[in-house]
Amino acid sequence: MRLRAEFWVKAYIRRCATAGASAVVVRHGDDDAGAIYIKINRLDGTCLLLGPAPAGFSGAESGRRWVVCLSPTDLGEADADAFLAREAKFDSDLWLVEVEDRQGRHFLGDELDSASV
Repeated sequence: MRLRAEFWVKAYIRRCATAGASAVVVRHGDDDAGAIYIKINRLDGTCLLLGPAPAGFSGAESGRRWVVCLSPTDLGEADADAFLAREAKFDSDLWLVEVEDRQGRHFLGDELDSASV
């Protein structure tokens, strides 16, 4: 059973704050099961965009797993925002959490698919 989206987001924001990074909810989705996207803003005009792993992904059925959306390096913020706007047209329940961290840390550990980075 997965943790509710609202609880996961609150815990993730706390995890980021504990490590000294600022994280905020930019878009509030469905409290129970909204898809969560994470935008890591490197504060230099580039970012890393992480999204939910596709259905059938190893470990995704019991917990949240993440993959890189678009490019793992040098993704412009405008490109990430355009991608998220398209996703929001299909899924009005999605969440967006933005993390500001000059080092580009995602704070997800093993929850991020290392093959997609």
